[in-house]
Amino acid sequence: MKASVHPQYFDQAQVICVCGNKFNVGSTKEIIHIELCNKCHPFYTGEQKFVDSASRIQKFQKKQKTAEEFKATVVIKTEEKRKSQEAPKSLRDMLMSLK
Repeated sequence: MKASVHPQYFDQAQVICVCGNKFNVGSTKEIIHIELCNKCHPFYTGEQKFVDSASRIQKFQKKQKTAEEFKATVVIKTEEKRKSQEAPKSLRDMLMSLK
């Protein structure tokens, strides 16, 4: 076998979470930075917390808002179309509405 092919292994590699939690594991990297751990992950804590690094939540909410606005305009347009397609009133109806 070739010598020095395998990476260096650290028995006490330190893992550092964004929340400040630190623990040791075995790894080929000496220091590992993570965003979630068992102390701050919503599954383990029972809290609802959004991890949104690419502003996906705001994009989704923006799409929902534009969809609702579009639905409102479609409803208005269909009502206007329906009103314009109504049959013309008879002479009797027009005279009755004047009273």
